[in-house]
Amino acid sequence: MGIVEEAHNVKVLGSGDQVIVLSHGFGSDQSIWRYLVPHLVEDYRVILYDNMGAGTTNPEYFDFERYSTIEGFVYDLLAILEELQVKSCIFIGHSALSMVGAIASISRPDLFSKLIMLSATPRLLNDEDYQGGMEIQDVEQIFEGMRSNYEAWCQGFAPLVVGGDMDSVVVQEFSRTLFNMRPDIALSLAQVIFPTDLRHFLPLVTTPCHILQSIKDMAVPVFVSEYLHQNLGSQSIVEIMPTGGHLPQLSSPEIVIPVILRHLHLDITE
Repeated sequence: MGIVEEAHNVKVLGSGDQVIVLSHGFGSDQSIWRYLVPHLVEDYRVILYDNMGAGTTNPEYFDFERYSTIEGFVYDLLAILEELQVKSCIFIGHSALSMVGAIASISRPDLFSKLIMLSATPRLLNDEDYQGGMEIQDVEQIFEGMRSNYEAWCQGFAPLVVGGDMDSVVVQEFSRTLFNMRPDIALSLAQVIFPTDLRHFLPLVTTPCHILQSIKDMAVPVFVSEYLHQNLGSQSIVEIMPTGGHLPQLSSPEIVIPVILRHLHLDITE
């Protein structure tokens, strides 16, 4: 195993000719895909990895300067594909970090045949004529909560994002992966991801994009999926799912998994 694979806890499962890469969002780790993976391994070669800073990664590898912009994650993805000698893949990304695959595809379109973007967003903050879902005051409160009492913040943030109460298994799971992050690293990543604006990348994307979105998501409103559809430079399709919360692959796998499997076979370029 190479250094990149080790650093990101890379797992390669299945043995199909087509490669699928699964990338998780902020506050989670590769376990967020556990309900989906069993449906893929018979037909695909599946690559799972942890984004740097996840609680499952070694904090000694975390470079605060490298991850001061989203591009640090883009370089990681390309390094993983290079180390595993991947020639082409379908990228399935979650939340703001679904944009990592989109940005990587701009410089290396040959490596990506399709992007499936789940609960994706290029900008979390509201702007003029743009409903990202959060005001700057909301984000500043998040940062203050993380600084003052990280454990309490995790317990309050998780049910808001997932869309459930603290007794729900999914909320407890997301609380766990959030709490497993080193607080200073979590804060640093939040200060990159929450205010960032990646909208200028959208017209440069040429890889076909499948945008899958919950009808009710506190973090990413439906407006964002339509915005992506209208502004991506590539062909794209939107499917609004009858799910709630920002982690529907965990909270509603019985709905989300069939949707993802259908989009894996759906060719929108025809």
